[in-house]
Amino acid sequence: MKVLRQSPLDPAFVQDPYALYARVLQGDPVRYWEDYGMMAVFDAATVSALLRDRRLGRARPAGQETTVPDHLTAFASVEQHSMLDLEPPRHTRLRGLVLRAFTSRRIRALAPDITAICADLLDGFPPDTFDLIPAYCTALPVRIIARLLGVPESMSDDLLRWSNTMVAMYQAGRTHQTEVAANAAAAEFSAFLSGYIDERRSEPRDDLITHLIAAEEDGDRLSRDEMIGTCILLLNAGHEATVHTMGNAVKCLLEIKPDASALSPAHIAGTVEEVLRFDPPLHMFTRFAYEDINVGGHILRAGQEVALMLGSAGRDPARWPDPDRFDPFRQVQPHTAFGGGLHFCVGAPLARLELQMGLRHLIERCPDLKRAEQPCYADMYHFHGLTRLLVTP
Repeated sequence: MKVLRQSPLDPAFVQDPYALYARVLQGDPVRYWEDYGMMAVFDAATVSALLRDRRLGRARPAGQETTVPDHLTAFASVEQHSMLDLEPPRHTRLRGLVLRAFTSRRIRALAPDITAICADLLDGFPPDTFDLIPAYCTALPVRIIARLLGVPESMSDDLLRWSNTMVAMYQAGRTHQTEVAANAAAAEFSAFLSGYIDERRSEPRDDLITHLIAAEEDGDRLSRDEMIGTCILLLNAGHEATVHTMGNAVKCLLEIKPDASALSPAHIAGTVEEVLRFDPPLHMFTRFAYEDINVGGHILRAGQEVALMLGSAGRDPARWPDPDRFDPFRQVQPHTAFGGGLHFCVGAPLARLELQMGLRHLIERCPDLKRAEQPCYADMYHFHGLTRLLVTP
């Protein structure tokens, strides 16, 4: 197996990881990434297959459990009840109960709220150059999550702070300081949600927390810790991805200035799927092997971890002709931006709705929106999103 040497902290790589992906895809798409100490898979077919392969999973194999250090106890307490890191049968039970509350009907019912929030944010745009990331790309999804959970929108700043601090744990180059801050955020967020769950038990409303409390299957209900873990996962994973995708989408649209029909109600869904393929918010997702597996002629041993390169899979020329060209009118094909298999993103329908409606409202209100400077991606691989996007309305 060929060895790949590329620091994920290299500024040039962070700004354009696709150049490396293209070079790898010209040869063997399975490499040993020395900087991570694990096998990495870059092509669309293999990434897609491994996401669905039950011989791999997110939970550490038996015998590889790690001791939680004292400074991460609160963070670990949340993680142990997160669907993201569970496997059947716990994952099956938890996801089934969550989906009884997080229904497609409930997501569709958020459309009027999304429209109202978009209008409010657009009304607040300044007349001169401003940063679209905090003003719109960040504010829209966090306010939607607040309404979904049923918490006051005045909590948005706290939700953002907790989310950003906890998500930093999944980025390359995390430090002890990162861990201490994430643990504190997890403790604060958990305490807030615990109190809010008590409020909803005594005063039910039509919000997700109330429906999570009521969710039941064969007499089984979610525990308090499971509800807390689920709410934190929905905010952290869903919000982070939507913010980055919204910013990346606007950047792409301002660069190529496609025909207006790309954002029409009839075609906006395809445009969003092209953004998710072309410039996705998450570039790497890992799995553990539970038995020896042949991966493209290479053996992944039981107990080893493998990196599935979602950002590279979307640029694979074997699946998408001219993959480095953003084309909102490209024929839609399945991509891996939301993962796949048992761990396919539970919030994908909400993210798609937010992106479709958010982009349409933005461009309809600001048809002459222009970029005021060359945007820069944040130094936070494995995530891929802009630090700021200065625009002139």
